[in-house]
Amino acid sequence: MNIEGILVPIVTPFTADNQVDTALLAELVDAFIAKGVRGIVACGTTGEYYALSEAERETVLTTIVKAAAGRCTLIAGVSDMSSEVAAQRAVRAKELGYHGLMLSAPPYSLPSQQGIIEHFEYVASKTDLPIILYNFPARIGVELEFDTVAHLAKHPNIVGIKESTGNFSNALRMIQAKFDNFQVVCGCDDQPLDFFFWGVKSWIAGAANVFPGEQVALFNAAQAKDWDKARQILTDLYPALHSMESGDYNQKAKIGCLNGTKPAGKVRLPLHNLTAQEAAEFTALLK
Repeated sequence: MNIEGILVPIVTPFTADNQVDTALLAELVDAFIAKGVRGIVACGTTGEYYALSEAERETVLTTIVKAAAGRCTLIAGVSDMSSEVAAQRAVRAKELGYHGLMLSAPPYSLPSQQGIIEHFEYVASKTDLPIILYNFPARIGVELEFDTVAHLAKHPNIVGIKESTGNFSNALRMIQAKFDNFQVVCGCDDQPLDFFFWGVKSWIAGAANVFPGEQVALFNAAQAKDWDKARQILTDLYPALHSMESGDYNQKAKIGCLNGTKPAGKVRLPLHNLTAQEAAEFTALLK
Protein backbone atom coordinates (compact mmCIF):
# COMPACT_ATOMS: atom_id res chain seq x y z
CA MET A 1 0.00 0.00 0.00
CA ASN A 2 1.46 3.33 -1.07
CA ILE A 3 0.68 6.14 1.38
CA GLU A 4 3.32 8.62 0.26
CA GLY A 5 2.04 12.09 -0.55
CA ILE A 6 -1.19 13.80 0.47
CA LEU A 7 -4.11 11.67 1.61
CA VAL A 8 -7.49 13.32 2.23
CA PRO A 9 -9.69 12.17 5.12
CA ILE A 10 -12.68 13.17 3.08
CA VAL A 11 -15.72 14.96 4.46
CA THR A 12 -19.13 13.29 4.23
CA PRO A 13 -21.40 15.71 2.36
CA PHE A 14 -25.02 15.92 3.44
CA THR A 15 -28.02 17.16 1.48
CA ALA A 16 -30.39 19.83 2.76
CA ASP A 17 -32.53 17.08 4.32
CA ASN A 18 -29.48 15.57 6.09
CA GLN A 19 -28.94 12.56 3.84
CA VAL A 20 -25.56 11.46 2.47
CA ASP A 21 -24.99 13.39 -0.74
CA THR A 22 -23.48 10.65 -2.88
CA ALA A 23 -23.30 12.79 -6.01
CA LEU A 24 -21.24 15.49 -4.30
CA LEU A 25 -19.11 12.88 -2.53
CA ALA A 26 -18.20 11.31 -5.87
CA GLU A 27 -17.50 14.74 -7.32
CA LEU A 28 -15.15 15.58 -4.46
CA VAL A 29 -13.25 12.30 -4.86
CA ASP A 30 -12.74 13.02 -8.55
CA ALA A 31 -11.68 16.61 -7.89
CA PHE A 32 -9.18 15.66 -5.18
CA ILE A 33 -7.57 13.03 -7.40
CA ALA A 34 -7.36 15.60 -10.20
CA LYS A 35 -5.52 17.92 -7.78
CA GLY A 36 -2.86 15.27 -7.22
CA VAL A 37 -3.73 13.65 -3.90
CA ARG A 38 -2.41 10.11 -3.54
CA GLY A 39 -5.17 8.69 -1.42
CA ILE A 40 -8.62 9.03 0.12
CA VAL A 41 -9.42 8.11 3.72
CA ALA A 42 -13.10 7.27 4.17
CA CYS A 43 -15.02 7.56 7.43
CA GLY A 44 -12.33 9.35 9.39
CA THR A 45 -12.78 12.12 11.93
CA THR A 46 -13.37 14.72 9.22
CA GLY A 47 -15.89 12.33 7.67
CA GLU A 48 -18.04 12.38 10.84
CA TYR A 49 -17.90 8.59 11.06
CA TYR A 50 -19.43 8.62 14.53
CA ALA A 51 -22.61 10.23 13.15
CA LEU A 52 -23.21 7.65 10.41
CA SER A 53 -25.40 4.57 10.60
CA GLU A 54 -23.89 1.32 9.37
CA ALA A 55 -26.01 1.59 6.23
CA GLU A 56 -24.70 5.11 5.62
CA ARG A 57 -21.13 3.93 6.19
CA GLU A 58 -21.69 1.35 3.48
CA THR A 59 -23.03 4.04 1.16
CA VAL A 60 -20.02 6.30 1.80
CA LEU A 61 -17.50 3.49 1.36
CA THR A 62 -19.01 2.14 -1.84
CA THR A 63 -19.46 5.60 -3.36
CA ILE A 64 -15.78 6.39 -2.81
CA VAL A 65 -14.61 3.09 -4.30
CA LYS A 66 -16.68 3.64 -7.43
CA ALA A 67 -15.62 7.26 -7.82
CA ALA A 68 -11.92 6.54 -7.30
CA ALA A 69 -12.01 3.79 -9.93
CA GLY A 70 -8.59 2.44 -8.99
CA ARG A 71 -6.82 5.79 -9.36
CA CYS A 72 -5.53 6.20 -5.79
CA THR A 73 -4.94 4.48 -2.48
CA LEU A 74 -8.14 3.91 -0.51
CA ILE A 75 -8.08 3.67 3.27
CA ALA A 76 -11.14 2.97 5.41
CA GLY A 77 -11.45 4.41 8.87
CA VAL A 78 -12.76 1.58 11.05
CA SER A 79 -12.63 3.10 14.53
CA ASP A 80 -15.38 2.32 17.02
CA MET A 81 -15.90 2.13 20.78
CA SER A 82 -16.07 -1.65 20.37
CA SER A 83 -13.05 -3.68 19.25
CA GLU A 84 -15.42 -6.27 17.78
CA VAL A 85 -17.25 -3.70 15.66
CA ALA A 86 -13.93 -2.24 14.51
CA ALA A 87 -12.85 -5.73 13.43
CA GLN A 88 -16.12 -6.27 11.56
CA ARG A 89 -15.64 -2.95 9.78
CA ALA A 90 -12.10 -3.99 8.84
CA VAL A 91 -13.36 -7.19 7.24
CA ARG A 92 -16.04 -5.33 5.32
CA ALA A 93 -13.58 -2.72 4.07
CA LYS A 94 -11.53 -5.40 2.36
CA GLU A 95 -14.65 -6.88 0.77
CA LEU A 96 -15.47 -3.46 -0.66
CA GLY A 97 -12.02 -3.03 -2.20
CA TYR A 98 -10.09 -0.87 0.26
CA HIS A 99 -6.30 -1.13 0.36
CA GLY A 100 -5.77 -0.33 4.02
CA LEU A 101 -7.30 0.77 7.31
CA MET A 102 -6.95 3.59 9.80
CA LEU A 103 -7.78 2.77 13.42
CA SER A 104 -7.70 4.66 16.70
CA ALA A 105 -7.86 3.36 20.23
CA PRO A 106 -11.52 3.07 21.30
CA PRO A 107 -12.89 6.41 22.44
CA TYR A 108 -14.64 6.93 25.80
CA SER A 109 -13.54 3.72 27.57
CA LEU A 110 -10.04 5.06 28.38
CA PRO A 111 -8.20 1.74 28.05
CA SER A 112 -4.77 1.16 29.56
CA GLN A 113 -1.77 0.83 27.26
CA GLN A 114 -2.11 -2.96 27.52
CA GLY A 115 -5.76 -2.67 26.55
CA ILE A 116 -4.78 -0.48 23.60
CA ILE A 117 -2.26 -3.09 22.46
CA GLU A 118 -4.82 -5.86 22.70
CA HIS A 119 -7.39 -3.77 20.82
CA PHE A 120 -5.10 -3.20 17.85
CA GLU A 121 -3.81 -6.75 17.84
CA TYR A 122 -7.35 -8.11 17.92
CA VAL A 123 -8.42 -6.08 14.89
CA ALA A 124 -5.17 -6.93 13.11
CA SER A 125 -5.82 -10.63 13.71
CA LYS A 126 -9.08 -10.41 11.76
CA THR A 127 -7.71 -8.89 8.56
CA ASP A 128 -4.64 -8.94 6.36
CA LEU A 129 -5.10 -5.32 5.31
CA PRO A 130 -2.34 -2.95 6.47
CA ILE A 131 -3.35 -0.79 9.43
CA ILE A 132 -2.33 2.80 10.19
CA LEU A 133 -2.57 3.60 13.89
CA TYR A 134 -4.28 6.91 14.68
CA ASN A 135 -2.88 8.78 17.68
CA PHE A 136 -5.27 11.64 18.51
CA PRO A 137 -5.68 11.86 22.30
CA ALA A 138 -7.55 15.17 22.16
CA ARG A 139 -10.40 13.27 20.48
CA ILE A 140 -9.99 9.77 21.89
CA GLY A 141 -9.00 10.45 25.50
CA VAL A 142 -5.92 8.23 25.57
CA GLU A 143 -2.51 8.53 23.92
CA LEU A 144 -0.54 5.80 22.19
CA GLU A 145 2.66 5.95 24.20
CA PHE A 146 6.04 5.36 22.59
CA ASP A 147 6.52 1.86 24.04
CA THR A 148 3.04 0.90 22.85
CA VAL A 149 3.82 2.07 19.32
CA ALA A 150 7.19 0.28 19.43
CA HIS A 151 5.41 -2.94 20.35
CA LEU A 152 2.67 -2.58 17.73
CA ALA A 153 5.14 -1.61 15.00
CA LYS A 154 6.46 -5.18 15.11
CA HIS A 155 3.10 -6.56 13.96
CA PRO A 156 3.24 -7.40 10.24
CA ASN A 157 -0.20 -5.85 9.58
CA ILE A 158 0.54 -2.55 11.34
CA VAL A 159 2.45 -0.31 8.96
CA GLY A 160 2.33 3.24 10.31
CA ILE A 161 0.92 5.84 12.64
CA LYS A 162 -0.91 9.07 11.98
CA GLU A 163 0.60 11.27 14.68
CA SER A 164 -1.89 13.95 15.72
CA THR A 165 -0.94 14.80 19.28
CA GLY A 166 0.39 18.20 18.28
CA ASN A 167 3.58 17.47 20.23
CA PHE A 168 6.26 17.08 17.59
CA SER A 169 8.63 15.56 20.13
CA ASN A 170 6.43 12.45 20.03
CA ALA A 171 6.75 12.24 16.27
CA LEU A 172 10.48 12.88 16.28
CA ARG A 173 11.12 10.12 18.79
CA MET A 174 9.27 7.64 16.56
CA ILE A 175 11.02 8.91 13.44
CA GLN A 176 14.40 8.50 15.13
CA ALA A 177 13.50 4.97 16.26
CA LYS A 178 13.38 3.90 12.59
CA PHE A 179 10.95 1.03 13.14
CA ASP A 180 11.18 -1.56 10.35
CA ASN A 181 8.48 -1.35 7.66
CA PHE A 182 6.65 1.36 9.57
CA GLN A 183 5.90 4.95 8.56
CA VAL A 184 5.24 7.98 10.71
CA VAL A 185 2.53 10.06 9.03
CA CYS A 186 1.97 13.76 9.57
CA GLY A 187 -1.40 14.29 11.23
CA CYS A 188 -1.03 17.95 12.23
CA ASP A 189 -2.00 20.51 9.62
CA ASP A 190 0.26 23.22 11.02
CA GLN A 191 3.38 21.03 11.36
CA PRO A 192 4.00 19.44 7.93
CA LEU A 193 7.39 21.06 7.38
CA ASP A 194 8.65 19.68 10.71
CA PHE A 195 7.63 16.19 9.63
CA PHE A 196 8.93 16.52 6.07
CA PHE A 197 12.27 17.94 7.18
CA TRP A 198 12.83 14.77 9.17
CA GLY A 199 12.03 12.52 6.22
CA VAL A 200 8.31 11.82 6.60
CA LYS A 201 6.69 11.23 3.23
CA SER A 202 2.99 11.09 4.07
CA TRP A 203 0.44 13.63 5.29
CA ILE A 204 -3.13 12.61 6.11
CA ALA A 205 -4.53 16.11 6.07
CA GLY A 206 -8.10 17.06 6.90
CA ALA A 207 -7.42 20.52 5.53
CA ALA A 208 -6.69 18.92 2.15
CA ASN A 209 -10.46 18.98 1.72
CA VAL A 210 -9.95 22.75 1.52
CA PHE A 211 -6.48 23.05 -0.04
CA PRO A 212 -5.75 19.84 -1.98
CA GLY A 213 -3.66 21.43 -4.72
CA GLU A 214 -1.77 23.71 -2.37
CA GLN A 215 -0.91 20.89 0.00
CA VAL A 216 0.26 18.70 -2.87
CA ALA A 217 2.48 21.61 -3.98
CA LEU A 218 3.82 22.01 -0.44
CA PHE A 219 4.62 18.28 -0.24
CA ASN A 220 6.33 18.32 -3.64
CA ALA A 221 8.41 21.35 -2.70
CA ALA A 222 9.53 19.69 0.52
CA GLN A 223 10.46 16.48 -1.28
CA ALA A 224 12.55 18.60 -3.68
CA LYS A 225 14.12 20.29 -0.63
CA ASP A 226 12.90 23.65 -1.86
CA TRP A 227 12.30 24.80 1.69
CA ASP A 228 11.78 28.45 0.77
CA LYS A 229 8.90 27.53 -1.52
CA ALA A 230 7.44 25.08 0.97
CA ARG A 231 7.66 27.64 3.76
CA GLN A 232 5.94 30.27 1.62
CA ILE A 233 3.08 27.94 0.75
CA LEU A 234 2.55 27.10 4.41
CA THR A 235 2.75 30.79 5.33
CA ASP A 236 0.00 31.52 2.81
CA LEU A 237 -2.19 28.71 4.14
CA TYR A 238 -1.47 29.31 7.80
CA PRO A 239 -4.30 31.74 8.70
CA ALA A 240 -6.94 29.26 7.49
CA LEU A 241 -5.11 26.25 8.96
CA HIS A 242 -4.77 28.00 12.32
CA SER A 243 -8.46 28.84 12.27
CA MET A 244 -9.35 25.21 11.62
CA GLU A 245 -7.02 23.89 14.30
CA SER A 246 -8.43 26.44 16.76
CA GLY A 247 -11.95 25.01 16.67
CA ASP A 248 -14.93 23.89 14.57
CA TYR A 249 -12.59 21.92 12.33
CA ASN A 250 -15.17 19.75 10.60
CA GLN A 251 -17.52 22.65 9.99
CA LYS A 252 -14.75 24.64 8.32
CA ALA A 253 -13.53 21.67 6.29
CA LYS A 254 -17.03 21.29 4.84
CA ILE A 255 -17.63 24.99 4.21
CA GLY A 256 -14.19 25.32 2.63
CA CYS A 257 -14.11 22.31 0.32
CA LEU A 258 -11.98 22.99 -2.76
CA ASN A 259 -11.09 26.53 -1.68
CA GLY A 260 -14.70 27.20 -0.80
CA THR A 261 -16.03 26.41 -4.28
CA LYS A 262 -17.79 23.15 -3.32
CA PRO A 263 -19.23 23.45 0.19
CA ALA A 264 -20.29 20.04 1.47
CA GLY A 265 -23.35 20.86 3.52
CA LYS A 266 -23.91 21.09 7.23
CA VAL A 267 -22.48 18.92 10.00
CA ARG A 268 -24.59 16.54 12.05
CA LEU A 269 -25.28 16.67 15.74
CA PRO A 270 -23.62 16.63 18.18
CA LEU A 271 -21.60 19.21 16.21
CA HIS A 272 -23.24 22.59 15.73
CA ASN A 273 -23.20 24.54 12.49
CA LEU A 274 -21.44 27.87 12.21
CA THR A 275 -23.38 31.10 12.13
CA ALA A 276 -23.42 33.00 8.85
CA GLN A 277 -20.91 35.47 10.29
CA GLU A 278 -18.56 32.73 11.50
CA ALA A 279 -18.73 31.02 8.11
CA ALA A 280 -18.03 34.28 6.29
CA GLU A 281 -15.05 35.01 8.54
CA PHE A 282 -13.55 31.62 7.72
CA THR A 283 -14.20 31.73 3.99
CA ALA A 284 -12.57 35.16 3.88
CA LEU A 285 -9.34 33.45 4.96
CA LEU A 286 -9.45 31.22 1.88
CA LYS A 287 -8.76 34.19 -0.37
